[in-house]
Amino acid sequence: MHMTKDVGKRRLVLVGNGMAGARLLEELLERGASEQFQVTVFGDEPYGNYNRIMLSHVLAGEDGEESIYLNELGWYADNGIELRSGVRVEDVDLPAREVVDADGGRTPYDVLVIATGSSPHFPPMDGLRREDGSLLPGVSGFRSLDETRAMLEEARSGAHERAVVIGGGLLGLEAAKGLQNHGLDVTVVHSPAHLMNQQLDADAGAVLRRSIEEAGITVVTGARTTGLTACTEKGRVSGVVLKDGRVFEADMVVVTAGIRPNTDVGLRAGLVVERGIVVDDQMLCVDQARTTAGPSAVYALGECAQHRGETYGLVAPLWEQAAVLADVLTGADPDAAYHGSRTSTKLKVAGVDVAAIGQSGPEHPDDEHVVFSDVRRGLYQSVVVRDGRLVGATLLGDTRKTAALQQVFDRGLPLPEQRVELLFDVGATTEGSVEDLADDAQVCNCNGVTKGDICGAVAGGCSSVKGVMDATRAGKGCGSCKDVVGKIVEHAVAAGGGALTEDPSVHWYVPGVPLRKDELVAAVRAQHLTSVSQVFAALAPGGAEDAKSKMGLTSLLRTLWPEEFVDERDARYINDRVHANIQRDGTFSVVPQMKGGVTTPEQLRKIADVAEKYGVGMLKVTGGQRIDMLGVRKEDLPKVWEDLDMPSGYAYGKSMRTVKTCVGTDFCRFGLGDSTALGIAIEERFQGIETPAKLKLGVVGCPRNCAEAYVKDVGVVAIGGGRWEVYVGGAAGASVRKGDLLATVDSPEAVIELTGRFIQFYRTWGNWLERTYDFVPRLSIERVRLVLVEDSDGMCAQLDAEIEAACAAYRDPWKERDAPDAPGRFSAPALPLLPLPVVPRRPMGAPGGTPREQLPVEIVMPNEEAVVSGAMAGAQQ
Repeated sequence: MHMTKDVGKRRLVLVGNGMAGARLLEELLERGASEQFQVTVFGDEPYGNYNRIMLSHVLAGEDGEESIYLNELGWYADNGIELRSGVRVEDVDLPAREVVDADGGRTPYDVLVIATGSSPHFPPMDGLRREDGSLLPGVSGFRSLDETRAMLEEARSGAHERAVVIGGGLLGLEAAKGLQNHGLDVTVVHSPAHLMNQQLDADAGAVLRRSIEEAGITVVTGARTTGLTACTEKGRVSGVVLKDGRVFEADMVVVTAGIRPNTDVGLRAGLVVERGIVVDDQMLCVDQARTTAGPSAVYALGECAQHRGETYGLVAPLWEQAAVLADVLTGADPDAAYHGSRTSTKLKVAGVDVAAIGQSGPEHPDDEHVVFSDVRRGLYQSVVVRDGRLVGATLLGDTRKTAALQQVFDRGLPLPEQRVELLFDVGATTEGSVEDLADDAQVCNCNGVTKGDICGAVAGGCSSVKGVMDATRAGKGCGSCKDVVGKIVEHAVAAGGGALTEDPSVHWYVPGVPLRKDELVAAVRAQHLTSVSQVFAALAPGGAEDAKSKMGLTSLLRTLWPEEFVDERDARYINDRVHANIQRDGTFSVVPQMKGGVTTPEQLRKIADVAEKYGVGMLKVTGGQRIDMLGVRKEDLPKVWEDLDMPSGYAYGKSMRTVKTCVGTDFCRFGLGDSTALGIAIEERFQGIETPAKLKLGVVGCPRNCAEAYVKDVGVVAIGGGRWEVYVGGAAGASVRKGDLLATVDSPEAVIELTGRFIQFYRTWGNWLERTYDFVPRLSIERVRLVLVEDSDGMCAQLDAEIEAACAAYRDPWKERDAPDAPGRFSAPALPLLPLPVVPRRPMGAPGGTPREQLPVEIVMPNEEAVVSGAMAGAQQ
């Protein structure tokens, strides 16, 4: 496919939408490149751009996907950039100046930038791959959002007990900690003699090992993995085999044995490729045939590029390269040059703070090496000095000295005669010491932000930490410098005679409307705003719409106006528009309702018949006592619902999803109350009710807690004598929280009334995406109990009436098959106006069956936003 060239603009094609490529786009836009270039971006992941560094936080359950987005899909359109997501570039025709994609399309360019990043390295191991070349099921790398999602799903399934991580570097230890957070028994197998051998010396590695083992993770070093074993019955990995003959059982294996630059495009194009695509100081590639890139200027940057013999896997060098290339391409500084990077990193590895600057230990006979080690407390600190200059430092367990040592390292500052003072007395960034840092001291290594940059933002009017971070990008990389940034902002504000403020946007319900939730609710009610577009027009600055705010506003308006709400398609994400969960291959998951987990032979036959009729890829029993039908094509959704003739289970929504129950009194000899009947009644009453975040409920017939009611958003426990305990705010995900006892009541009717009252209270006062296990502690259970049980604020009658109205307005979305917009909602248009994300669907196969036919490609229109599963973002070629 050829672009239509804008008159007067050069065509810039960027291959790769990862962190390096996206940073280049930001740098170009800052230099006014939109006036010079017509930009097209290719990325083989079907998302926008995400922070790959933060994937470990997602795996650990510490952050959701929404927290790692850098540039969502709408950002590209807003900046006039054509994003071809889900489209892989296979070759470059240098003479024709065209990029050739995997579908055979040819896109012309005047300037080409290759930023294809890197891929996980899988060492040779027997049994690693199946005959078709795919990885053995249960084996994964840890490099992409899709890989992280897959690991997270398996770890949370409860079906696996043991995991082995091959590779004890940064990623491996982060993967190990993340899997352990989900209850798995984890072993790390590392071929070198000590952990993180690329960043730490042997002594520091030994201290780190002790800390990791004390956290409950088994560590095996100096051991090479030679093979994997598989369980014939399960068809997946069952263990790892070491060279010395030892075998470790494993239900999951994560391979983090390094990365390899993605150089295939450069090789096929005829560029000079060694370890990476060879570039000069202006990031210009060398054409192998002509020894010059010549008139068809081709550049490379990031992990795929090799500069002066070096390739870089850290983010800071990528940022430096992007800034240089942006200067060169826009003419902002035609002579800009990249001279290489002095690498350093500060991060938290499996819960342990680590900073590594320069070399990890002495490399020459005359090097001075000063070491402080306290193995019992998990502390290790060292500095390496050569010819009176600091050439390396390692900090483990306590990294407060990092900023000061980084300053000495970068600027070549004179050192104290007693080198030990570098570790204990010299300008560490502890409380009250940030004023000692020089203005050119680099604070944020990821984004190259100095103390002077931060103070300049304060002088320019920023008086909040968030405002400074937004203005400078400080703290927007790995986040490890946020504490120091905050202290510098506080000091700079005070030095200027001002007072530190809190950015009010941290309290806004959604980012696009500058109001707290109570203010927003009052304004919506007062002005009778019943649609998202009306809210933006009336309450957003300049009436501007904000894509990130639409889903939260939709949920709020449906809560406030259950009958009058005006539904707008572009105010909902894809899951909510088609009432199903989009999957990694572009197909959808359908979960019919099974009230209280109870089903019938008729329902089971229907599910089986529909699964066979529409080639469903997998049937999966969920933790919520329902059956998940995975792999349904978008265009088949209405027909699947019609043939099932069952209500939606709302597995895709920010809503009341399911009520899990135990057997209760009918069959269980321990039952003290009919939990099954009560659970079904609760689910029928509150089915599909929109809430700030998903709700999962549980009802058990006795305190033995077979349906885990104590760790649900609302949990109900029969205690005998017709009495029931109602708990709220429980959690059983990455973190576990027993719910707080709200009240003890004496009838099922009272349970339903109190449950509805709590749900409506949460709907009214909960923040968008705030789970009940955060909402209840924020208000305190005492406050919640006063309002809902003792009616201290006189609002119980109003809450009861509001939840009644919401329940009365319930409509099963799976019955809306003949709605006027249904044809467009469930089929892709034949001629898209702007071919943004093209998401090829991969074939799926049922366990033990043959692969299904490849599903058709779905082209998502711009007004679809292509934001899936809560506005996922991130893309890397």
